[in-house]
Amino acid sequence: MSGTVADGVDFDRWAVILCKPDAVARGLTSRILEMVSSAGFTVTGRMDVIAEPWQAHVAYRDMLADTGRRDMRDLPAYIDVAYAGKPVTLALAHGEPGIHARLRQLIGHTDPTRAVAGTIRGDLGDDSLAVARKECRLVRNLVHTSDDPEGARREYGTWYGPGRRLQINDFDRCSVVLCKPDAVSRGLVDAILDRIAAAGATIANRIDVTVQPWQAHVHYWDLLVDADYFPDRDIPTCLDDTYAGKQVTLALAYGEPGIHGRLRQLIGHFDPTRAAAGTIRGDLGNDSLDAALAQKRLVHNLVHTSDDADAARRDFGTWYGARRRGLLTVPSADVPLQPTRTHC
Repeated sequence: MSGTVADGVDFDRWAVILCKPDAVARGLTSRILEMVSSAGFTVTGRMDVIAEPWQAHVAYRDMLADTGRRDMRDLPAYIDVAYAGKPVTLALAHGEPGIHARLRQLIGHTDPTRAVAGTIRGDLGDDSLAVARKECRLVRNLVHTSDDPEGARREYGTWYGPGRRLQINDFDRCSVVLCKPDAVSRGLVDAILDRIAAAGATIANRIDVTVQPWQAHVHYWDLLVDADYFPDRDIPTCLDDTYAGKQVTLALAYGEPGIHGRLRQLIGHFDPTRAAAGTIRGDLGNDSLDAALAQKRLVHNLVHTSDDADAARRDFGTWYGARRRGLLTVPSADVPLQPTRTHC
């Protein structure tokens, strides 16, 4: 498939949601997307668009090219009236293979009067195909979702734009992995990332970073705010001594929702002497909290992974920076788990 639409994206798991002009006009966009989300799909990439004529023409290409539709001879005009210059809202839905059929069941029959209760069109629709035909216009049925993977690919290019990289702003499925200065100095970065990958996560966008003081301060904001819990240590100095000017390695770990809890279990207790065998800190750690307390420093425990989705968002901004948000793409199964590293 052409990379001008989207490169390396598994459209078996992605669908485009189009909230049509009537949904926007009736203020139902958020409710529709909430119904999709409540049905178990991850909804991301929401975007408001003023529809251009060509976009609507491509979206309805099968109907426009169907010479057998004698009842819709004025279809091009109907489409232009319904869409051209009108606001629509787009979103992306992510789920398991078969997502397209399940979404089509959720939105319901084309004619809202024939859509069953519990579907979006059945519960929220206020138009009918009979009235639309009488008034010589398209039926107002609120929402469209991609019919199949090929339709999703085409609709992504139509509405989001050819060449735009598919964003995964869903931090429920993405964790930041920070291999700390002690992991780098001991040459354990590859071993750590290999173990995370072996646990079922996809590792991508590995970069080496020389830490600036502000990054350590933002990352460990809770230690700084609660410094009175550590009366025997100067936390700002400890952070600067451990991180400022030191090398760390970052990577993004992708997986299913719940990835943050699974990775936290994998890395183990923050005190390596209390981390269980089979965890990264338990197997590879060589420091202890007691030693750190005696020396009035931070414990060396190799690796950090994001605590939850909110922390992952903050960790990404702290370590990768907003200018690298283009890295937040769905990793292709064909991409090596540890791409070529870059330095900054």
